[in-house]
Amino acid sequence: MKRVLVLDGMWNKSLAAVRSFGRRGFYVAAGERTRLAATIFSKYCSRRWIYSSPVISPADFLNGLEAELKAGKYDVIFPMEFSTQVLLTDTVNRQRIERYTRLPFVDADLAKKGNDKAYIMQYARGRGIDVPATYIVNDIERLAAIAEETAYPVLIKPRNSSGSRGIVYVKEKEELLRLYLKVHKEYPFPIIQEYIPDGGGVYGVGLLFNFQSELRASFVYKRLRSHPVRGGPSTLRESVKREDVREIAGSLMKSLQWTGIVHVEFKIDPRDRKPKLLEVNPRFWGSLQLAIESGIDFPFLLFRLALEGDIEPVMDYNVGVRCRWLIPGDLLHFIKNPERLKLKPNFF
Repeated sequence: MKRVLVLDGMWNKSLAAVRSFGRRGFYVAAGERTRLAATIFSKYCSRRWIYSSPVISPADFLNGLEAELKAGKYDVIFPMEFSTQVLLTDTVNRQRIERYTRLPFVDADLAKKGNDKAYIMQYARGRGIDVPATYIVNDIERLAAIAEETAYPVLIKPRNSSGSRGIVYVKEKEELLRLYLKVHKEYPFPIIQEYIPDGGGVYGVGLLFNFQSELRASFVYKRLRSHPVRGGPSTLRESVKREDVREIAGSLMKSLQWTGIVHVEFKIDPRDRKPKLLEVNPRFWGSLQLAIESGIDFPFLLFRLALEGDIEPVMDYNVGVRCRWLIPGDLLHFIKNPERLKLKPNFF
């Protein structure tokens, strides 16, 4: 029987992975730093492991993980959150872990570059990829000049964060300095970025690369609703075909010599109808269940890649499949959206 260990059991994506493996008859162990995690209550979870926080107590977490790996004899380990992933894929820690199991994720140094919005915007722009106008601030003294130069509205975005954490919408220049300094206290030197108007749609692209940075799976979906309403994690999404964003995402990540999974997000600018790169998420993404339901089972494909060394490309999937994060995601969207009774598709 194949055996997998899924970490970060708090998240929807972790539950999606546990379900994927459990339905295939795998022995699935799930871990989290708290017992209040949906994944460890799944009927597909054969072992429930509570561990020390990899963020607060990384040494204790790694010692506990090593003991678990020795005892469990797992074929593959799946860190599902970025902080856990980069801890495990640090060169020294990877060597320690790969004595016991396979860890088919990109190295920590490259993952950190992909997660850095300032780096990825500069890199993409240098390759001719359309990105929103972006100011990278390394000196607070520059803010006054930027406030005069930029067109409004703009977004202040942490260089390293996920979802909508730390993102602030700025309507006019008089607000910029005050709001920037507020974000800067918690997320040092965030970027300032043009706000792309709504109307063109937001698309996510999930990709899987083999160990030679060759594309082995791809999936595109459209965000239908999100929370917060103006922009954040999707709460309702639909599988679609959109070759332009798939090709841009694939080309970008291949040029970085990526391996394993990655998620890339675009917003279509209604002013010129061009997709503009928003961010790269060098990890499993929140709407992973939609890809699985549509026919691209990324966790299982990554498992096969780890064991077999390579797999045949998987690019076909069902379109028009919808998946909803109902509680609390889409419910919060409904509560906070003043147009709640005009939603398409209807909330109910």
